[in-house]
Amino acid sequence: MQHTEGTFTASDGATLFTQSWQPDVEPLATLVIVHGYGEHSGRYANVVNRLVPEGFALHSFDLRGHGRSPGQRGYINSWADYRDDVGVFLQLTARNTPGLRLFLYGHSMGSLIVLDYALHRPDGLAGVIASAPSLGKLGIPAPLLALSRAISKVWPTFAMKSGLDAAQISRDHAVVDAYRADPLVHDTGSARLGSEIGVAQDWAQAHAADLHLPLLVIQGGADAITAPADTQRFYQYAGSTDKCLLLFEDAYHEVHNDIGCEQALQQMSAWLHAHLNGHVAA
Repeated sequence: MQHTEGTFTASDGATLFTQSWQPDVEPLATLVIVHGYGEHSGRYANVVNRLVPEGFALHSFDLRGHGRSPGQRGYINSWADYRDDVGVFLQLTARNTPGLRLFLYGHSMGSLIVLDYALHRPDGLAGVIASAPSLGKLGIPAPLLALSRAISKVWPTFAMKSGLDAAQISRDHAVVDAYRADPLVHDTGSARLGSEIGVAQDWAQAHAADLHLPLLVIQGGADAITAPADTQRFYQYAGSTDKCLLLFEDAYHEVHNDIGCEQALQQMSAWLHAHLNGHVAA
């Protein structure tokens, strides 16, 4: 496995941190990972260690205001900035991996970004994987969300702690401890981000029927951060004729980092392999 780090320039000139993991053989396909709120691209070792040895090339970047990318922590001026950043990164990735099918994977807020992107710009994508998508009620106190929406227009950069309970990300205590000790993880959210998330969630739910790409949804049934009911509602109305929902009843928010994650990773791998040629294997 070959691991490289670098940067790319977003459409507004921001320099965002990137990393990639390449197999030691000719890659079968490309998977771009979009991480969730407060975390960064380096927290997907289980996904990397499962898929790269199987021949998948994985690429990711730190969202603006996250990880090793610049910007106020937890701030976004407009949700369209996320969409544009993903678009630029996908273009660069496709240019560097010509001829390979391109899959887009997102977790939590990253799933919302991925679904929003796929609804707006589906061309060039072979399929979408949404892990614990942020599509409605969040594990953040309602008063904080209400406050952020109220002041977003007058003081968009106003920042506050999210109140997210790290113990809810995984049943594996080692994962929780590592998350809490990670200097690249933050729990700060801006008023504008809170407001933009709400608008993006409502838009994605209202336009679920417009999604026609192959879709894999992964959800923990005991997820207290993103509500399984909101995920199931989107999945029910998604227009994709090729769609699959994997619900792991006892799993917490980060199914890929939870106890028993091997089962979820195996099924994700099987889904990807089945879609390598543009159709589900018989």
